[in-house]
Amino acid sequence: MKWRITALLAGVAAAAATTATIGFAGEASAATAPCSTAAKACVQLHTGKAWLMDHGSVLRGAVPITAGKPAFPTPRGTFRVQYKDIDHYSKQFNGPMPYSVFFTTTGVAFHQGSLKVQSHGCVHLSHADAVAFYHALHPGDVVEVVK
Repeated sequence: MKWRITALLAGVAAAAATTATIGFAGEASAATAPCSTAAKACVQLHTGKAWLMDHGSVLRGAVPITAGKPAFPTPRGTFRVQYKDIDHYSKQFNGPMPYSVFFTTTGVAFHQGSLKVQSHGCVHLSHADAVAFYHALHPGDVVEVVK
């Protein structure tokens, strides 16, 4: 009986160590967000990743994204959140854009969308990430989009 308890405890300790190692690895990659400390949201197009930030510290991310297709690229640069619409519908592209956070004056936004299909310039996020970005970002917040 003592052997079984010892084996069980050893297994729990190994699992905890593995979880801690995975947690540290995630934190290490999150710490490498490629944007300035002014950014509240950071998008890196070539890796297909985004982060929510606070004065240079990562709050969420890196999370997977899809961005604009070649004919409709997501613009690079520094922007400010313009407005938010939890239940936006695009008349131009005839489709829903839930949890939209618009950060350009030309209609480019973070929103819930397919992570397998490129957009018409917007940044697609999973449902959970779109909800998080929607609640964390506010008009005036800085969004940086880098290569």
